[in-house]
Amino acid sequence: MSIQESLKKRILVIDGAMGTMIQRHKLTEEDYRGERFANWPSDLKGNNDLLCLTQPAIITGIHLQYLEAGADIIETNTFSSTSIAMADYDMQALAYELNVAATKCVRDAINQFKSKHPNASEKYIAGSIGPLNKTLSLSPDVNNPGYRAVTFDEVVIAYTEQIKGLDDAGVDVLLVETIFDTLNAKAAIFAIKEYYRQIGKAELPIMISGTITDASGRTLSGQTLEAFYTSVAHANPLSVGLNCALGAQDMRSHIEELSQIATCYTSAYPNAGLPNAMGEYDEAPHQTAHFIEEWAKNNFVNIVGGCCGTTPDHIKHMADNVRSIAPRPLPIVDATI
Repeated sequence: MSIQESLKKRILVIDGAMGTMIQRHKLTEEDYRGERFANWPSDLKGNNDLLCLTQPAIITGIHLQYLEAGADIIETNTFSSTSIAMADYDMQALAYELNVAATKCVRDAINQFKSKHPNASEKYIAGSIGPLNKTLSLSPDVNNPGYRAVTFDEVVIAYTEQIKGLDDAGVDVLLVETIFDTLNAKAAIFAIKEYYRQIGKAELPIMISGTITDASGRTLSGQTLEAFYTSVAHANPLSVGLNCALGAQDMRSHIEELSQIATCYTSAYPNAGLPNAMGEYDEAPHQTAHFIEEWAKNNFVNIVGGCCGTTPDHIKHMADNVRSIAPRPLPIVDATI
């Protein structure tokens, strides 16, 4: 069953945080390096995407925990797997390989899960395409607001390499996520469209997920939610939604607004509340799930899950709470308008 067919039938659950789960392993610099990068000239601790190459069993194990918790969509551990982001570690040349390896980790987890649960519902791999550490709309130099650290073409080239790796490895959907600069997201969308046009292959479905950064209801680059949606709707996405930055309680009004304006499916995967003074997340699984259940009952969402601070326990509670709730119906668009 395709993901489009599944979305017509039920609310799908996407997985939770990867970083939160990696932190539980208390990995050292040596763990990140593994044998292959033992003598790498720069520090590698914190390069979570690299673990798909050096500690694939750990990443596969995390994916498996989310599958056991009830997740239908598993994201690849490729949030930073572009040449631009990997330049922080002098690992630009590994971008393609990282995306292929990350997809394999998810595929291995799904195969292990299916071997134990042969009658389980279909599971889908979402190729995670992150926002980059350089933006097209914002200057990194407060004294030179017109300066940009990267060009549109450079961003497109970096995303194209990532898309090729994810596509070659067999993901089911491309997820452009945690968007705080819509121009970066438009570069990713352009890269997707151009890549498939050039290879003469049907596009994979595109999921798009933005980030409202504060109580103003705007993205970091200044767009309102409606403006953000209008900016990306031309991509004909499978879904548009929000993730990160806010907990479910603060995200609710934005998800309600999005459900009223989006002609596609909607998604929401909030943080486990807001971080405390130590940067940790205190919201319990049943609390997050309570918010998600209320959204589902009000027909706000088609895809739900968790972002920063969430764990398999959060995802299990969400999956249990939305299992019997009908998904948000797609609005009927008047073609004469």
